Amino acid sequence: MTEPVSGAAEFEASDFKIRRPFLIPLALLVVLLMALLLTSLAHGEPGGKIIILAVMIVPVVVLLVESLFRRIAINSEGVAAHKLLRDKQVRFDEVQAVDLVQVRKRAFVTLSREYDFLIISNAYERFPELVRLLLERSPETAISEETRKLGESAPVKSSDIVSCWLAVVLVSVILYLQFNGPL
Repeated sequence: MTEPVSGAAEFEASDFKIRRPFLIPLALLVVLLMALLLTSLAHGEPGGKIIILAVMIVPVVVLLVESLFRRIAINSEGVAAHKLLRDKQVRFDEVQAVDLVQVRKRAFVTLSREYDFLIISNAYERFPELVRLLLERSPETAISEETRKLGESAPVKSSDIVSCWLAVVLVSVILYLQFNGPL
């Protein structure tokens, strides 16, 4: 088991959470889906429709709760990834490889050590700063030249935010139709 990553006087810890512009429409989507479920129940919709809607709500709620609890903490000694019901810590002196993989606007930083690894996506706020801190603190020998180059312009993803807002609009239209009938 790895020792907890503690703070150091010369380097204040930096915390990174899932981006608020993603969490806001996601929370709104959960509220709207719950409202749709309740209105469907109140209007006596068929059981199959209610079950499908309830099944659709579960992963959205899980995603919201998981996203609310996710946090990355970086200090002079290492990185701590906090997730719902689990934490993982990696000390910088244990890091054997740092990789940055980019697929379109989606990016992942992987910190590898002898027996496991930590993957961090660009869903976190201030992702370029997060990457910069990881590259500054990790051992020089663990970072490839390609990773350094990619780290200089780490992408910030926005398609998940757009998708979430589109889902909010769609569910809002469905709710409107539920109350007012066809447009």
